[in-house]
Amino acid sequence: MMKTTLLALIVATTAAQAAPETQSNDMQMPADSAPSSARDPHAYSDGYTLTTGPYAQSGLRQLVLADEQLFWAVLGNRLEYQPDSDTGVYDLQGWLGNSYDRLVVKAEGDIANSRLEESSTELLWSHAVSTYFDTQVGVQYQQFDEGENRPWLAMGIQGLAPYWFELDITGYLGEQGRTALSAEIEYELLLTQKLILQPRAELTLYGKDDPQNGLGAGLANVSVGLRLRYEFSRQFAPYLGVEWSDASGKTADLMRQRGQSPQDTQFLTGVRFWF
Repeated sequence: MMKTTLLALIVATTAAQAAPETQSNDMQMPADSAPSSARDPHAYSDGYTLTTGPYAQSGLRQLVLADEQLFWAVLGNRLEYQPDSDTGVYDLQGWLGNSYDRLVVKAEGDIANSRLEESSTELLWSHAVSTYFDTQVGVQYQQFDEGENRPWLAMGIQGLAPYWFELDITGYLGEQGRTALSAEIEYELLLTQKLILQPRAELTLYGKDDPQNGLGAGLANVSVGLRLRYEFSRQFAPYLGVEWSDASGKTADLMRQRGQSPQDTQFLTGVRFWF
């Protein structure tokens, strides 16, 4: 027993004397040096980097991130028929690009008596300025079956506002100092996972009178609609709805001169799709 106690005392004394020496050696190690057992900091992710460094891959890049890929989509926001006036309406949007920059095409129009009464087509460059909003700049071409076609420069913003409101606001600059503003807002109320009620409002303003196309300066038109759709899938959803529109100011006066009513209410049926 005495031999065991004596041996333990010798081991403890030797360890206590060695500890200060070890601590002293560690403290004298240069700050920019790593222990010999430390892992090479360049060796993470198997040591591969995109462009430079001791582990950079030669030849073509083999790693492409998702935000560098090109994607595309086509959204049929409104493809509908209004039986009371026997007219059709389309509102389509397509884009090609990545998460930050896209080429966007928007097309809207009214069809009556198998003729395209009026339409607008926009070709825009879209750039993400925040998580939820894109700025857009490009051109628009307005076509009128009875009137004069108008080209415009377009600049606007599109995205998802707080509380999940979808906004699309665009300003236009045309020939002879013409100006215009268009604003759309939509919201989706999920009654169930497949049954969705969508309120929608749109307004247009013009800076100058355009009697050739029946448009007056100021607030020209306001439309408010309500659509109830059933999503068989996210890509296909038929709907029923009603839309009320009202022309204002000089636009209303020009419509009365042509024997048209400034106010209109239409029941409609349509389909929303995307792919």
